[in-house]
Amino acid sequence: MSSTISDTRTRILESTVRALEESGGHGVRMGDIAKAAGISRQAVYLHFPSRTDLLIASTKHLDEKLDVDRRLAPSRAAVTGVERLRLYIECWGNYIPEIYGVAKALMMARDTDEAAAAAWQDRMLAMRDGCRAAIDALHADGTLAAGWTRSKATDALWTMLLVPNWENLTAECGWSTKQYVRFMSDLARQMFVRDSN
Repeated sequence: MSSTISDTRTRILESTVRALEESGGHGVRMGDIAKAAGISRQAVYLHFPSRTDLLIASTKHLDEKLDVDRRLAPSRAAVTGVERLRLYIECWGNYIPEIYGVAKALMMARDTDEAAAAAWQDRMLAMRDGCRAAIDALHADGTLAAGWTRSKATDALWTMLLVPNWENLTAECGWSTKQYVRFMSDLARQMFVRDSN
């Protein structure tokens, strides 16, 4: 990919992320993105054949910009399931505030906007994969609490960590991110880790 094409693509992605953060998810159209990026609407379509492709690529671009893989590295390198669970929750809980503007925009628009719904689902499936990996690590260690299947435990952990729950605890209840992370880590340990006594 030439430098010019790469630069244009990056400008489009950056403009889309800004538009999502500023608009609350309403009115982020291809023409608006083109104008913000200083290119033609047709040029946007040369890089992204559909609005869905653009929104999904923009959320992935934000993850790359915020270096999510580096942030997840400690969890992925954990030697025990308990450690992996704790580190994953810590990573995710500290990551939400940084992606919240885009996340909120997609959540608000997803009921009436198929492209926003697809982008949101794509990111939530990625987050669910992290939950599954943490639960699988507990299972591999033999430390997954009795009564849980890996599938049900993944469902429950994923539901616990969804952005609206973070939003309720921080925005509505006044918790700090640190309090949220500690609470979710403790709750997850109580729910999913076999009692060693």
